[in-house]
Amino acid sequence: MPQTNIPPLPDHKDCEVLTGLTFESIPRDGSLGKTRGYRKSADVWKPDDRSDGIFFLRSGQVAVVASDRDGRELVLGVVEAGEVFGELCFCAPKKHFTRGNYARATVKSEVVEIKLDDFLSFLQTSRDLLQAFTFTFCCRLSDCQRRVEFLAYRGAEERLGRVLLHVAATRGKPSDALSGQPVLPVSHDELAQMAAMSRPHVTVTMGKLRRRGLVNYERNKPLTVDTEALNIYLTGISPS
Repeated sequence: MPQTNIPPLPDHKDCEVLTGLTFESIPRDGSLGKTRGYRKSADVWKPDDRSDGIFFLRSGQVAVVASDRDGRELVLGVVEAGEVFGELCFCAPKKHFTRGNYARATVKSEVVEIKLDDFLSFLQTSRDLLQAFTFTFCCRLSDCQRRVEFLAYRGAEERLGRVLLHVAATRGKPSDALSGQPVLPVSHDELAQMAAMSRPHVTVTMGKLRRRGLVNYERNKPLTVDTEALNIYLTGISPS
């Protein structure tokens, strides 16, 4: 059974004062960086590529994926149109530091790549840019800590439930039919990769959550989640 001593998940949407760095933050005249197109399943970078640039997703969607020697993959994050990614180049100890994972287009995508030195010079032109970049780093750090937390849960319902709440908070879309139950643009395969679970295990666990009325999905229909009910089920804490 889910634990009852886990605090509810926070949401970056509560941070109304600050804004993050997006594609709209960079010049639109093409003077900064190079724009490249990627077909579905094409790699934006590979593990051995140098970590010497930052990327902005102009259109499409990109997944950052880790892979082990047996080919098993774990989705570390999903980048939506307008978002920045590859920011760990700032943490590279040496110029030959490599990525260590994959960034892969999940649909046809267009990406702007900016070399690190050029981007550093650009950041220094505006205090607002530096503030937006700092806020973006804080959000990414918070997301990483959250992922460590829900991957630490051994129970399938706790782990998958936390993944669902995370996806709902970061990528959920409003539902036309059900108020308070966002649509999650994610497949069972993607959930399995994000939760480090097998595809059959995810299917069984999702079935249990559906029977409890916490999620709803059918063939050829989107997945929706009752986030309030799921949070209460996982934590035992009702919203005040």
